[in-house]
Amino acid sequence: MTVAAPVTDSTPQGRATFKAYLQKVGSGEHTSRGLSREEAAHALELMLDGAASPAQIGAFLIAHRIRRPEPQELTGMLDVYRQRGPQLRTEKPAISFGMPFDGRTRTAPIYPLTALVLSSAGLPVVLQGAGRIPVKYGITAMELFAALGLQLAGRSVAWVQEKLQCCDLALVHQPDHLPDAESLIPYREDLGKRPPLASLELLWTAHQGEHLLVSGFVHPPTEARAWKALELAGETNVLTVKGLEGSTDLPISRACVTGRPGPEDEGRQILHPRDNGCYGADPLWEGLETWSSQAAAALGGQGELATALIWNAGTYVWQAGLESTHANGLERCRELLSSGAVMTHLQRLRQEMG
Repeated sequence: MTVAAPVTDSTPQGRATFKAYLQKVGSGEHTSRGLSREEAAHALELMLDGAASPAQIGAFLIAHRIRRPEPQELTGMLDVYRQRGPQLRTEKPAISFGMPFDGRTRTAPIYPLTALVLSSAGLPVVLQGAGRIPVKYGITAMELFAALGLQLAGRSVAWVQEKLQCCDLALVHQPDHLPDAESLIPYREDLGKRPPLASLELLWTAHQGEHLLVSGFVHPPTEARAWKALELAGETNVLTVKGLEGSTDLPISRACVTGRPGPEDEGRQILHPRDNGCYGADPLWEGLETWSSQAAAALGGQGELATALIWNAGTYVWQAGLESTHANGLERCRELLSSGAVMTHLQRLRQEMG
């Protein structure tokens, strides 16, 4: 896939080209059309480079949200992020999580703890996120890891790659590693709604090579578009999760809806925490200080977050192929937590990462 050459300044040519894209997606219910993969890529390039005017960008984002992006449009935008963003590699198959960049506000995040359990089991984990951004301004991955003693902000891509190689954990931080995308954050505040870029962020990973790509979703049509967009992008190992607040955190209060699309079907899997001894209320978000103490207890297999952590980490150990059955994945995670292996791993990460 070749991304169209960007126009790098706000020229009449750039605005005229973008106007044509805007007319296609925003001309109304009966006459609007989707962009091609190449056009969507070029449209995003024009926005990131400031070649489109602010009025054009705002109009495009809200029109695209109302009409809903088509799979090939998401794939075209994904091409741009793949080209401009960092590229990380591992010698082993990895797992990469795509979740909303605007954080969490209602339920306690489990994914940082899940990442620690998985990396302690030798599975490379790639996460991504940004600072606090609209529309939720929720707690971010960077803040959560800092509360665990891992200072990951302000790091170079080379540093992130080195720590991924030696410690099986990486966090791609948009302000540090994809700064072009920061220019579009103010539009989220002004529009008051998540733009299609929010769907893109759930599909993108900086990891190159063999991996399981886990993507969160809320509404079924979003999941179907994600499957098609990722298929067009060449992603062959995908797991979609109807997680908490659109994240990849699996709930323990209800059955978990997941999909593992393949060449023949959607691979629908309904996972039942009640049947696996992991049923309970989903832990609520009560602030960073409370979460920090809960997280420390959970990493030892205790406290309010422990059941959710076992359910999440055990499920992903199984889905990533480290264990052959769901039950075995859950048991392995219980052992990692109760033996102190995860806490030992965290101490090593603190020493390595500072």
